[in-house]
Amino acid sequence: MSQLLQMINETLEVIRMKTKKEYPVGIILGTGLGGLVREIDVECQIDYSELPHFPLSTVESHQGKLIFGKINGKDVVAMQGRFHYYEGYTMKQITYPVRVMKFLGVKTLLVSNACGGMNPLFRLGDIMLIVDHINLLGDNPLIGKNEDDFGPRFPDMSEPYNNELINLAEQIALKNEIRVQKGVYVAVSGPNLETRAEYRFLRAIGADVVGMSTVPENIVANHSGMNVLGISIITDECFPDSLRPVDVKEIIATAMKAEPKMTLLMKEVIKEL
Repeated sequence: MSQLLQMINETLEVIRMKTKKEYPVGIILGTGLGGLVREIDVECQIDYSELPHFPLSTVESHQGKLIFGKINGKDVVAMQGRFHYYEGYTMKQITYPVRVMKFLGVKTLLVSNACGGMNPLFRLGDIMLIVDHINLLGDNPLIGKNEDDFGPRFPDMSEPYNNELINLAEQIALKNEIRVQKGVYVAVSGPNLETRAEYRFLRAIGADVVGMSTVPENIVANHSGMNVLGISIITDECFPDSLRPVDVKEIIATAMKAEPKMTLLMKEVIKEL
């Protein structure tokens, strides 16, 4: 048994003391977006500090709990708080919860994040469905010996965000009169925000929004055979010619204001799975 599998088994031992169920839907909640938890019919929850080998959330607004329950009758496991490269964690630590989710039965992963909008057609508070991404983190969670129990050495990434889930989310948004954008997410390490020149560069290479998360979890989820839906909330406008300083409190406030729309979208997508 590999070291990773041994670690996962030790984590699962603690989880299985609370719940024996399988959870086909996994959810990762981003900055200021933990409110979906209020929609979960909670069966049990575990602090990350109680789970062997789990990192701890160090970022404001990330609660640091693994929550088990139901949304619209579907069994879900939700991360209320995620991990970032800039916190000092390795890629394998950041994506460890996704590996655990695979062994909890997760087949569909819903990932949310707060991001900066660079597409001039996007506005503060808009919701964007991620159709593709660019990894500028300078690292990859699959580097090292391949774990054959999880997936292939060279996983295909031609459809990193599932087209059927994107189409479903679009239909639900239209039905509920929620304006959604579609675009490309670029991940950078942070924690500083970008310079004007960097925003111009990121836009020029094809990115619509920029953030500091999501891509590592997506890579590992695809490696593990999961279907992924990524949803971003644009919490600051990153237009080089009109750039102004932004405060993290403003980012969180914007995320929380837009969150009800994202929560409705996620709830209805889960209902249709």
